[in-house]
Amino acid sequence: MRAFLAFLALILLTLAAAAALAWPAYDLLTPQFDVRFHRVASRVWMLLMLAGIVLLARRLGVADRASLGYGLPRAAFLREAGLGLVLGVATMLPIVLAMFALGLRVPRPGGVLDAAGLAALAGAGLGTGLTVALIEETFLRGAMHSSVRRESGPGVAVLLVAPLYAATHFLASYRIPPEQLGPGSGFALLAGSAAAFARPLSIVDAFLCLTAVGALLGAVRNLTGNVAACIGLHAGWVWVISVMREASRPVDAHPAAWLLSDFDGVVGWLVLAWCGVIGAVLLRFYRGRTARPAGAGASGLVAADQRR
Repeated sequence: MRAFLAFLALILLTLAAAAALAWPAYDLLTPQFDVRFHRVASRVWMLLMLAGIVLLARRLGVADRASLGYGLPRAAFLREAGLGLVLGVATMLPIVLAMFALGLRVPRPGGVLDAAGLAALAGAGLGTGLTVALIEETFLRGAMHSSVRRESGPGVAVLLVAPLYAATHFLASYRIPPEQLGPGSGFALLAGSAAAFARPLSIVDAFLCLTAVGALLGAVRNLTGNVAACIGLHAGWVWVISVMREASRPVDAHPAAWLLSDFDGVVGWLVLAWCGVIGAVLLRFYRGRTARPAGAGASGLVAADQRR
């Protein structure tokens, strides 16, 4: 538990530091750039986390490529990540289409896009997916997972990291109107984001869904021994969801609207049920790949990496 508590302390300390630095950073940037306060605060936190991860990973002895989940040769890593990306898109598209078929989400008014607009939206979504996946998987399924697994075993690593992964998604859920911004806005943003946890019933569907996603990614990490597949899967899921959010909106008046969470209009009971389906498929798939003898293409490299 010491490794897990060390990473938890890092998250809490960097959140407090980001709250203190968010307003000065925003005040410095606004004369030259049109930026949103919550995005500035989020980027400041990411930079602080990056520095903290480097220091903590070295202290815990997980700063090497294999511990961070990058032990595969580059070509094999890219193949596994690319395959994961395809699988991520393929497993997320059916449930997104089901949302439209059930009338739970509809295209935004005036949201019909031409080919250029659709390409731009898809490109932005892919960029978002890759960025989010690289950062979160390197930290959570890389350094943190390796530290906890080394101390407490692979099962405990999945069980501890998954809910923390879910919890971090609620830290950027609060917004402050521009006219109310001031020197204390960083702490107001942090307090507003943390307030969601004071109303657990309002976020339980999203929290359980995101925990299931985190557990699935952790299980894939255990099976493959690296984060290549996790990055690909994560990026593919975020890519599809990002495009859908921009191009459509939830139908709040729908009788089955409770299937989608109020948190983001996507994750919720419906996606949680779907996680069970895709989890069974993906774990069987990756279990089969890692069971092949070493030397059998990329899967042999995965098996070799897992034995390190």
